[in-house]
Amino acid sequence: MSGRADDQWVYGVHAVSAALQRRANQVAEICVLSASVRRLSDILDQAKAANIPVREVAREELDLLSRGGNHQGIAAQQREIGAAWNESALENLLTTLSESPLLLVLDGVQDPHNLGACLRTADAAGVHAVIAPRDRATGLTATVRKVACGAAESVPFVQVTNLARALRRLKDAGIWLVGASGEADTSLYQTDMRGSIALVMGAEGKGLRRLTQELCDYLVRIPMRGQVASLNVSVATAVCLYEAMRQRMPA
Repeated sequence: MSGRADDQWVYGVHAVSAALQRRANQVAEICVLSASVRRLSDILDQAKAANIPVREVAREELDLLSRGGNHQGIAAQQREIGAAWNESALENLLTTLSESPLLLVLDGVQDPHNLGACLRTADAAGVHAVIAPRDRATGLTATVRKVACGAAESVPFVQVTNLARALRRLKDAGIWLVGASGEADTSLYQTDMRGSIALVMGAEGKGLRRLTQELCDYLVRIPMRGQVASLNVSVATAVCLYEAMRQRMPA
């Protein structure tokens, strides 16, 4: 198996296709299950057109590269894809926007499937960047990229060393912080989300941390009519982001 220590494998049809379309110059190699060559010919043709080596492998090797994940017969080796954006890059992005920013802040999401799903929804809802703490939270792993179906390459993912400080900087930049909390008195659907907004979502099972909650300008809840007390963080994120998108769409 080739590769350097800072190389990372992404797997699955959507993740590999996104890598070829958006970062082909960072793809070092494509490994494909021998039995899947014909089915994946379109992706393999893209790789060959970009002069990326394609290697047929046995299922055991592909299972190993994907660490047992659902690779769908293909994996790509990418160089230096683990680096997220930093706070300076986020500040530069905000100064170049021609519309009111819509940001998503994830306060300690640890499940890579949840992060991947949040990134995918963020892309669909037009989120300009996703912000998360560097510690005690998942980063851009291969699983995240696969679940995100290409959104990990299209939506800036910003990891910060101090989330509270980053939130204060957003407030100083004129961005209102809207935190989701099941204990809030105000409904999501009663909240104006048309301006410069950062939607702040809590971690799995724990919700928003105390300091994060205190820094929010508004706290909102998703109305619940059934017996279930809360939603999965990725589902709750989708509900909130699509309400924001609905409000922000031209009349």
